[in-house]
Amino acid sequence: MKLVFMSHLTIAIDARLAGSANTGDTSHWSGLLWGLNQLDVDATFLLFLNNESPPKVSLDNRFKIVRIGARSSRYWSLVTFPFAARRMGAQVFHTQYNLSPLIRRGGVTTIHDVSFFAGPEWFQPKDRFFMQKFIPGAVRRAERVVVVSQTTADEIEKYIPGGGSKCQVVYNALTVGFEPVSRETAKERVRDELGINDPYMLTVGTRWPRKNMKLATSAFQLLSSRIPQRLVITGKPGWGEEEEMAGCIRTGYVDDSLMPSLYAAADLYLAPSLYEGFGIPLLEAWASDCPVLCSSGPPFPEVAQDAAWVEPSWEATDWARSIETLLGDSGKLEELRKNGHRRLADFDWKESARVLWSVYQDAAQL
Repeated sequence: MKLVFMSHLTIAIDARLAGSANTGDTSHWSGLLWGLNQLDVDATFLLFLNNESPPKVSLDNRFKIVRIGARSSRYWSLVTFPFAARRMGAQVFHTQYNLSPLIRRGGVTTIHDVSFFAGPEWFQPKDRFFMQKFIPGAVRRAERVVVVSQTTADEIEKYIPGGGSKCQVVYNALTVGFEPVSRETAKERVRDELGINDPYMLTVGTRWPRKNMKLATSAFQLLSSRIPQRLVITGKPGWGEEEEMAGCIRTGYVDDSLMPSLYAAADLYLAPSLYEGFGIPLLEAWASDCPVLCSSGPPFPEVAQDAAWVEPSWEATDWARSIETLLGDSGKLEELRKNGHRRLADFDWKESARVLWSVYQDAAQL
């Protein structure tokens, strides 16, 4: 097919997640919008919303908020958004996971991971059914598929043959607005706002089965009589892992402004997930001088490299041994802090936005 060069692009983005509560999806969309705003490109960005809050990042006048209601979220995605975007002259349509069959050209979808294929038992039956049924079609319809790691691109090819060739890795970066604080300031704020005085380790995430919080809590239980640290668990309630564990502190959802203090005051960050798309909390820990112990679940080895202690075992006894080893080795902790700062510099929203812009240009010309 002959390529037609387009100087000015009108890009319609399903921006509903960019203004939502603090999640990895929110960080991803907010960061990319921030990065696109830094680029000197000839484009109009139509940010479509239903009733959601607008993006939390400052944007120039190339970015237009478009609010359109619909009878349901699914109808909005499949019908309302594509029709409205086309009427407004969009040449590129960017969504997440789902891509309406009404978008026949210029479709771009972001797929963070395909955990619904890799671990179907991690999902409620209804969610699993819809993801497995509709997302392969979205990948096939899309001109380009944005993924946040090479691991995800490889997994898409594994479960949706031919989809990997459409993938473009657009890495995440540090959450926009995340401002590291000193350890002493962090300890004071955590004490004053959460009442936590004891030294602690931290783990963050919505409590879903694939987050594997039970591994962290079980390892902590084996150690609780031998170390002074407690385990702080921060994140929204989910399903499947709600049992109480002695010595653990569950904070629930914590506002974005407090998260830098939670990381900076922690002695160690634990990331026990079975499967992720990227793992932005690793970057937040690195920015906060907090050493990281993570699982070997994809894509942590790709993202972390030597900036984290990657534990290959899924046994609580092995995790307990690694935790105790790290907490007792100040030299190793300092090495992880230094490596974390170096690795953090490899991820930048402006550079990711440049890659995304090339995806938009390709999608418009195909």
